[in-house]
Amino acid sequence: MNYPIDKLHLLTLNVGLADHMADWNWKNVRSPFARLYYVTDGTAQVEMPSGVYTLIPNHLYFIPAYTMHSYICDAPFSHYYIHIYEDMHSDMSILDQWDYPVEVKAAPGDLELVRRLCFINPFLKLQQSDPEAYDNHQTLISNLELNQRRPLCDKVESRGILYILMSRFLKYAKPKADVRDDRIQLTLAYIRKHIGDRLDIEQLAEKACMSKDHFIRVFKHETGETPNAFITKRKLEKAELTLVTTNMAVNRIADALGYDDYSYFNRIFKKNSGMTPQQYRKSHFKL
Repeated sequence: MNYPIDKLHLLTLNVGLADHMADWNWKNVRSPFARLYYVTDGTAQVEMPSGVYTLIPNHLYFIPAYTMHSYICDAPFSHYYIHIYEDMHSDMSILDQWDYPVEVKAAPGDLELVRRLCFINPFLKLQQSDPEAYDNHQTLISNLELNQRRPLCDKVESRGILYILMSRFLKYAKPKADVRDDRIQLTLAYIRKHIGDRLDIEQLAEKACMSKDHFIRVFKHETGETPNAFITKRKLEKAELTLVTTNMAVNRIADALGYDDYSYFNRIFKKNSGMTPQQYRKSHFKL
């Protein structure tokens, strides 16, 4: 699958060095941003749906956004952390549309790159290592604002470093759905770019120059999901991101995502996440 590099828009939310003395033990962590780690000393473990991984020095580790995971640490452990957020306004999500390896061996020079990223972004260092202290509504908003106010040279350099580090994982990554049909590729880009619209399946089929029934069959064959299921999933992911990265009222978020019925939006959000939008926002606003 061909992805143009100009569609990749990454932001550094947090970056820094953390030293632990058997105190990196957080359970059931799930956030709307990805995590990248460079281990410098000691060992620890990360428990994910795909298994338990032992973190060792001179290796890079990647945890995708929305991945439930837990940390296990019973000895001294040091690592650099980078929290990554992909621009919601892009019409393509490379972080979301690929399956990445959890672990890769660091390349020569990667440690210097991570240190440089820390040096030019000192204000993005976490004050505490507890996810409850930094994975919250106000902290995410503050970090997004700090990103916007950085000098252009720092933004360019930071993005370049992230590109290099992510390339280590992209080398072994595989598309989640290898969409070969150009019509469906264009449809996916259109959906992401217009996720706030009231998307109609018949209109999408018309844009793809197919009948509605044929469009649904081809879409499911290419993506593994029906158009309605795909659109709903992406709208709810956008809702989660918006809830924790803005102060927008829930009813306005529903409207911005094309939901006229606020009660219906609440119901499907709770069905997907296990909590109401208000509860979800509160769970990310613990301080």
